[in-house]
Amino acid sequence: MREITKDILTQLKKPDSSSHKGQNGRLLIIAGSEKFHGALLLAVETASRIVDMVYVYTTPNNRGLIENLKSDITVFIPVREEELWSTVDIVDSILIGPGLSETDETIGLVRTLLNDYQNKKVVIDATAMWHLSPSWIHSNTIMTPHSREFEQVYKCTPTADHVREMAIEYGGVVVLKGAIDYVSDGKELCENKTGNVGMTKGGTGDVLASTIASFACSNDTMISACAGLYFIGFVGDKLYEKKGTFYNAEDLIGEMGEGWKKLVE
Repeated sequence: MREITKDILTQLKKPDSSSHKGQNGRLLIIAGSEKFHGALLLAVETASRIVDMVYVYTTPNNRGLIENLKSDITVFIPVREEELWSTVDIVDSILIGPGLSETDETIGLVRTLLNDYQNKKVVIDATAMWHLSPSWIHSNTIMTPHSREFEQVYKCTPTADHVREMAIEYGGVVVLKGAIDYVSDGKELCENKTGNVGMTKGGTGDVLASTIASFACSNDTMISACAGLYFIGFVGDKLYEKKGTFYNAEDLIGEMGEGWKKLVE
């Protein structure tokens, strides 16, 4: 098993100095509900720091949520229900799950996305995993469960060996979040030791999932998962040095630029 180091960040594609808007990532975020609108906001704020264009779709009963978010943050493009699948066609990567309602509609969205768009890189997080059949997973999928979600999806104990075995059996990249994170594409098994107990707070998983999905717009899925884990854990460690455990998901987002400069630039 290989430990992920900061060298993983050197494998990420960097924006070309001659590139223009849209060439450095177009991400679709399918997230949010009236009860959990914060998850959507955190995902959008994270992605807007990494990719060029952020598209946002939430279920039709949450149109008011989108209107409210537009007054708080302007760096996203709302997607109407009739525009969803045409938007899927044009984006580079998709994040689905943070803050979604646990409904038949959510299950249907996940099933259609995975079964009918297997050429698309898709990060499956949070609610999108709760009723997912592992038979839907394909080679472009990145799963980001914590231990209970891992058990629910894969029906086995959340161990490093099982992470690799489930990636072999069902495909895609499996990210098991914990005190030590494990990630595998079925060929390689890696561990990530950045991060700390301050990152157990609500919302940090939304930041991580959005970071991985943003990296996946321009990079291989395994590299994106490993880089996202290392980078967000490193940012959390820098905050821990400054504040102990007294930081939250918004602090993580605010520290991303400084963290990137320390690691890469």
